[in-house]
Amino acid sequence: MTAPDPVAPTPPSSTPPTTPPSLVEASLKGLCPRCGSPTLFNGWTAFADRCRVCGLDIAGFNVGDGPAAFLILILGAIVVGLAIWLQLTLAPPFWLQALIWIPVTLGGTMWSLRITKAALLVSEYRNAAREGRIAP
Repeated sequence: MTAPDPVAPTPPSSTPPTTPPSLVEASLKGLCPRCGSPTLFNGWTAFADRCRVCGLDIAGFNVGDGPAAFLILILGAIVVGLAIWLQLTLAPPFWLQALIWIPVTLGGTMWSLRITKAALLVSEYRNAAREGRIAP
């Protein structure tokens, strides 16, 4: 007789029904879109392979480069606009501009990349999005 695997997810029949988290809540907190437990990420921006609570196969979702493309356009426009405004208003030296905007850009990217990746994955789960196929 083998001992039960402590890492294996509990069977769906023994899991109490839970309300899935909202898109905003799941994105900000990194919650599983099925059960709402904080198991979506394995690191800061790396997804876990599967939810440790309900067993949802997170690796099966393909978020791709969508979040990075959104961030390049949106965050880039914000940082460039603020840098131009600061230059025209106070005319700081270049080294000060670099000292301000490099950390702001890196921090903003890492923080918002996690949120946008989670939002895209949760949306993909909720809408049952799959790869497109052309009917024969």
